[in-house]
Amino acid sequence: MKKYPSIKYGFRPRSYWDDLDPLSAILRNVTGENRRQMIMDYWAQGRLDELDPNLLEDLADDDTRISLGRIHPSFMGGEYLPGYHVGEVEIARICLRSTTSDVISLRARPNEAGIAYRIVDEYEGKFFLPITQSKLPLTLAELVQQFEDGELNELDWGGGLSLGYNNMNADAGSDFEELRHFTRISSSIYRQLESHFEHVFEKWVQESCAQRDTEKAEKGGAS
Repeated sequence: MKKYPSIKYGFRPRSYWDDLDPLSAILRNVTGENRRQMIMDYWAQGRLDELDPNLLEDLADDDTRISLGRIHPSFMGGEYLPGYHVGEVEIARICLRSTTSDVISLRARPNEAGIAYRIVDEYEGKFFLPITQSKLPLTLAELVQQFEDGELNELDWGGGLSLGYNNMNADAGSDFEELRHFTRISSSIYRQLESHFEHVFEKWVQESCAQRDTEKAEKGGAS
């Protein structure tokens, strides 16, 4: 794992079940990405009491999901994630800039040995995580490892869960530059997680473009 300046990779939260503030408590397990953004916007404006209570639920009901889908397909992002186990919380998520704004959710739950981890998407994907159990909450470095070394069976383009979705779309013909912001990895608990992966995605674009240009030059020289 490459480390970047000013990021505290040794950071370890005291608990996954201590809310940093009232907004964090509200957002903790809200699955829908656009609903999360709406809640944050209304909170910032001091108008949360004006928001439809159905939009504040962790899991939206069928009527709410249908209404959101009528606005735009991107409003479906995260709304079809599976429910939570008892005591389970989301600790980080991947958001994709796909048509339906797909979301992949990394979750933690207490068990007899400490903390168990699983990752889920909206399509019943089969995932592998390098760390499935720990006694203490993960450090930021360990959380990064979950995404960089984690795998989805259906994702065979390399790069783990962090770069695999970009690689898949690049292989389908998309420009690397267009994919710069296709994947976003964030956490309300690990505030520097997103900063780390922004560096990763920037480097991916630079290296991929350089390799593409080299290959074009070699083909041109060969002809």
